[in-house]
Amino acid sequence: MDPEALERRCPRLGGDVSFGYCKVCGKDKAPCFKVIDCWWERFDVVPHMKAYLSPDAFETLRKQRKPPDKVTNLLDLIQQAKERASKS
Repeated sequence: MDPEALERRCPRLGGDVSFGYCKVCGKDKAPCFKVIDCWWERFDVVPHMKAYLSPDAFETLRKQRKPPDKVTNLLDLIQQAKERASKS
């Protein structure tokens, strides 16, 4: 079984996404912070992510399973918009 091709409904986006997308959708192509929570029922995602990520990156993923607070998330989105506008 190739987990990259598996699909499920994303609770954040509201539509179907592949596991491959969840592995690289975050900031700097990092995995989504919910990747373990979303995929554990479909396949054994923890060993897969441990093999895919460095030990430090996996530990960071494991610790950030909580979503960022709304204010931090909003400030981050504003900063990203400013950076995009300045590149135009």
